[in-house]
Amino acid sequence: MGSPDTPTPSTHVGRRALLGGGVAAGAAGAFLLGRASRSTETAEQPPAQPAPAPSEPVSPYGEHQPGVTVPLVRQAHIGLTVADLVAGSDVAAVLARLGRRIAGLTLGTDPQLAGVDPADLTVTVGVGPDVVRLARGTGSPGASDLPRFAREDVPDRQRGGDLLLQVCSDDPTVIVLAEQALTAELRDAVELRWQVAGFRGALDGIGARNLLGFHDGISVPKTAAEQDELVWLDGPDDLAGGCIAVVRLMPIRVEDFVALPVPEQQAKIGRRRDTGVPLSGGTIDDDPDLQSKSEAGVYDIAVDAHVRRAHPLPAGLPGLMLRRSYSYARSAEDKGLVFISFQRELETFTRTLARMDEQDALLEYTTTTASGTFLVLPGFSEDRPLGAGLLPR
Repeated sequence: MGSPDTPTPSTHVGRRALLGGGVAAGAAGAFLLGRASRSTETAEQPPAQPAPAPSEPVSPYGEHQPGVTVPLVRQAHIGLTVADLVAGSDVAAVLARLGRRIAGLTLGTDPQLAGVDPADLTVTVGVGPDVVRLARGTGSPGASDLPRFAREDVPDRQRGGDLLLQVCSDDPTVIVLAEQALTAELRDAVELRWQVAGFRGALDGIGARNLLGFHDGISVPKTAAEQDELVWLDGPDDLAGGCIAVVRLMPIRVEDFVALPVPEQQAKIGRRRDTGVPLSGGTIDDDPDLQSKSEAGVYDIAVDAHVRRAHPLPAGLPGLMLRRSYSYARSAEDKGLVFISFQRELETFTRTLARMDEQDALLEYTTTTASGTFLVLPGFSEDRPLGAGLLPR
């Protein structure tokens, strides 16, 4: 994966340039696969094991793009790319071509993955507020910029963006190959802003853990009914099935946090480190009881605990955002969280983070260095191109 340390100069995209003009298609390079030989002069080797049968691919088609709620258990690895459209780009043509390339990659027919099982590869595409405003006006879902918050140190080059590509798989090699194909496809149409590679902790029977050793992504909308209410757009009709994404790169002072005694760590999070159970009791899946107190009258979940500050009830929100975050570790000094959330309304995120900015013991160990919001486009099909609903009929 690339690094945001060597950015390409930004290019302003005007209304006429964005919605008009053609785009030259990028050429995808094919990889030559070598075959290792076995020497007949070496000691006898055990018989080769048959290759595992290819797994069923995740369909790129449907009402929603995959990579949000599908697959149900999110993949172990992610590649996240944020880019800008260059002047002269026809956004509808770019997205349609991108969708066709994504379909080939995820279904295993693209030459970039020749001989490689795409397995659970998903690619999720979003467009930034500038693109939405130019295409649909300021009142459309996805047209609002993400405001600035405390504990940010975000260079201009790593704030916002026109295009989001979220590539996920249990095989990190598949992610790299897919990203190379998509980069080749878009090389005449986009300019890179920033990229990051992330990973999810191994499942331990309860869930995956983050770099702090705590279970991550516990409280999210899980049922289809909850997701319909809190995640997916239900209008306008041509955007139904999409949602609003927020992505943020958040380095964490991991060493400082894990040096604390475990009870102090738990107090800052509001959950037990070993089981993930809220400090108010119950099971890991139970909603934290924010009113629960000890016999001495002290809140079981501290007033500045992360789970209290992030809870939707005190913020007056109808429910939770769907978080699909990953850890990252570029170096000993640069590691933390690739925060990703999906929601129907951007306000779900902004009101939650505003409350956390006021008093959240966990955020004291973080700094945000990249930030953006994107309209995740509705799903597509062979007959309906990706992004078909972006331009009103």
